[in-house]
Parts: sequence; C-alpha cells; structure tokens
Amino acid sequence: MSSSAVLTLADQIENLLPQTQCGKCGYPACRPYAEAIADGSAGYNQCPPGGAEGVARLAQLLARPLLPLNPANGLERPRTRAVIDEAACIGCTLCIQACPVDAIVGAAKQMHTVLPNLCTGCDLCVAPCPVDCIAMVEVTPGLTGWQAWSQEQADAARARHDFRSFRLRREKRENDDRLAAKAAAKLKEVEAADALTPAEKAEQDRKKAIIQAAIERARLKKEQAAVNDQPPAKHTRQP
Repeated sequence: MSSSAVLTLADQIENLLPQTQCGKCGYPACRPYAEAIADGSAGYNQCPPGGAEGVARLAQLLARPLLPLNPANGLERPRTRAVIDEAACIGCTLCIQACPVDAIVGAAKQMHTVLPNLCTGCDLCVAPCPVDCIAMVEVTPGLTGWQAWSQEQADAARARHDFRSFRLRREKRENDDRLAAKAAAKLKEVEAADALTPAEKAEQDRKKAIIQAAIERARLKKEQAAVNDQPPAKHTRQP
C-alpha cells in the first residue's frame, strides 16, 4: 500500500464486509454500516452474509471479543440468486430500481432478467415486484458466509454499487439542470410579459417570486450535490 493511502477505521471495516449491499445489517449499504461500526453506534455482528467468519474478522480488526451473529439481523445461510419468471414479468422496472449492484437488465414494459454472475443475493428486488415473479434460488448448498462468497466477488459488487450510486447522482444532477433551465426560461417569459393593471403586475411579481425561489433552491441543492458527486474511487487494501 502506498504511504499516501492511509485507511480510516471505517475503510478497514468496509474492506472486511462482503459488499452484498443487502441492508440486513440495518443500514442501507455496506459503507454506512462500516461507518456505524467505526463510530460505535452499531455492533460488528450484524452482517448475516458475512456470517460467523465475517464477525470474527471484524472482532480481530477491532480487538474485541468474538460474538455470535445477532439473530435480529438474520441467520447465516447459503448464498442465493434472484431468478425472474420471465413469462410473468410485466416490465415494471421496480426490481431494476431496487437492485443495488445493477444485476438486473430490461426496459419499461419489456421482460427483465437477472445477470446471474452479478447478483449478490440481497433479495431487495423481491418485495417491490407487484406480480411476485422473483424467486431467490440457493446457489451454494452447504456453503455459507465467506465460504460461499469470494473476495473477488465482494470487490466487484462494491465497484458496481459505487458506480451505480455515482450514476444516479449524475442523472439527478442532469435532470435538475434541465429543470433549472426551464425555470430560467419561464422567468424570462414572465418578466417580458406586459403588466397593464395593478392586479396583473401583482400577479407577475408573485410568479417571479415563486420561480426565483425555486431557482435558488435548485442552486443550493446543486452546490450541496457537487460536494458528494465524485467518481467512485479505487479501493486500496492493506497487504
């Protein structure tokens, strides 16, 4: 590792998580969970996909006693993979939106399918499906935790999740820019309109104030988003 690449405790913890991005730990993704462990607000035994071995890895890093996996977060099980009944799929795209690692492909009103090598088994696509056409199929019988999931798979899932998050932020920024341009054009239109009576002038001023307030809100949101809108970084592991 380069001397300039100093890992924080949260970085080191995240490197030990399986990156399934399933949320079973109680956090929306692996990174927020790592940060919660680092600041002491979450236990290090809340990751069912990592299983007992994952808890042991974290306990060793943190120099803490070995704990059993917290059953409130689920049980250690063989890894599963989502399978879509393509004949029943209605193309609603809800599963695509739910997938944290871009493992489902399809388009609106078109059949969707799961890319089997990319699925982390998070099962987040199951609940949103309005026609119950997604099943989770066991793919590692007899193997659980890190025995059912390699470091290479974890690294790849993490990269896809990070890029998806970056892409969604970029798409939102682009959409916000389009809306801001429309608002600016509307403001010019309102300002150019002739106001012949006091009532018309008052209405013109009211519209201008609404549009200007919307533009200002959009500007502040854009500034805030720019702070977080960075390309996904390459993750460095300690040797």
